Amino acid sequence: MNKIAIIFTVWVAGMLSFNNVLTAQPLPVVKKYNAYCSQVRGDSLQRMTELKSLIPGIVYDLRYATTNNFTGRQLYRQGSNTFMRVQPARALARVQDTLRRMGLGLKILDAYRPYAATKLMWELVGDERYVAHPKNGSNHNRGLAVDLTLIELATGAELDMGTGFDHFSDTAHHAFAALPDHARKNRALLRSLMEIHGFRALETEWWHYSWINDRNYQLLDIPFHKLSGRKL
Repeated sequence: MNKIAIIFTVWVAGMLSFNNVLTAQPLPVVKKYNAYCSQVRGDSLQRMTELKSLIPGIVYDLRYATTNNFTGRQLYRQGSNTFMRVQPARALARVQDTLRRMGLGLKILDAYRPYAATKLMWELVGDERYVAHPKNGSNHNRGLAVDLTLIELATGAELDMGTGFDHFSDTAHHAFAALPDHARKNRALLRSLMEIHGFRALETEWWHYSWINDRNYQLLDIPFHKLSGRKL
């Protein structure tokens, strides 16, 4: 292939890629409660379940409902309820049940996050190393992701995991080995139980786990009060 042909081929490939970007359709975001209800009527596993209603003894410390998070901003207002889809919520209940026999439990730091909160997070940070790009959305918006840690049931004290929540350095990576033995064991315990029950770890954040999107779960931008205060 001569030089002119190579240049032309590269130019065509570039234009096709550019056109694909221009014509790409944005991901659907469910904003209307009635639209969400319609999805649930078609597939009951699409239901968003309030975690405390299903998991006795689970503790909330929903950081993004406060200013105690890495953005320093309150990203959503509801701090007394949080949700996940039915299947991951049930799996989380099984994790909690296993931990209870060990005198331990789960503390939820974030679960469902409305899409508007992801957009605000992007506007504040704008770095895909730390936050989801709105063009893709987050599994938190789909009700499939959870940020959590372990606590002692008797005292409520958090177990040492080597770093705090939203600590964005390699120290928070699962592969980071230069931690005290007890911290590494705590991380390993959380990961093993979460993975046994169907969750996937994020290698760069010891606290973050996701459920597979196997039912075309869509992004949601429905306020917490509508999910908690109305019947389907």
